[in-house]
Amino acid sequence: MAEAADPPFDRPDVGFNDLPGWTWVGCYGGYYLQAELLAGFEHGFFTRQWQGREPEVLAGYLSAGVSVHRPSQVHGNAVLPASAARLAPWPQADGLCSDGGGQSLWVCGADCTPVLLADPVRGAVAACHAGWRGVAGAILSAAVEALEAAGSRRADLCVALGPAVSGARYQVERPVSEQVAAALPGGGGKAALRRAGALFEDPDPDRERLDIRVAARLQLLQLGLAEERISVCPLCTVSEPELFHSWRRDQVKAVQWSGIVSQA
Repeated sequence: MAEAADPPFDRPDVGFNDLPGWTWVGCYGGYYLQAELLAGFEHGFFTRQWQGREPEVLAGYLSAGVSVHRPSQVHGNAVLPASAARLAPWPQADGLCSDGGGQSLWVCGADCTPVLLADPVRGAVAACHAGWRGVAGAILSAAVEALEAAGSRRADLCVALGPAVSGARYQVERPVSEQVAAALPGGGGKAALRRAGALFEDPDPDRERLDIRVAARLQLLQLGLAEERISVCPLCTVSEPELFHSWRRDQVKAVQWSGIVSQA
């Protein structure tokens, strides 16, 4: 891969040398993020610099000759087999689980957490769009269960949570955080969210600050995944306007894509 890219795909200055566990990958099309935890899999968390390039194009930057699978996202908790999301019109869902080799699974977002799951033993993968509704609806549990149903072991799974809105920038009404807390498989409610650093008080007594990435991580831990097998990108979509689209910041419908390729 090339280390330099033509403008406007310059090397991101933000966090370039200060993202433990994460790496910027440069190619002739630009730069995208990879989680070192998923180093055995072709994958990428793309930025707004790739605006206008759909998964059918982006897949070629990860691996040649792969099939492209993507859902029509509805902020729900459905996880479909990848083969059910091969052609337009894309089926309504917010997660996909591979059911064959050489499948590239894609989800998009602009503040919600893109979540890529991989089984390094079987080569199977899953991808989820996890906003607060998805987390409250237990989409991560559904993805883990879909991988298990296909033969994966929960203990083998590795998960990367990509750039999303940070807790400092995500003000929510209290019923939102209550729904997220109620979806914790191990219980603990809002107190568990606070202990994990996922929930903070807000100056507005009717609202709170929610870090949906940390809440998703807590869900995965309570589902039995090992802490060292979960990687959370520290970049905030709201705070980095040059890198990421953000609905919270701009109130404009635009997204960045994230994808992972199955091995078997």
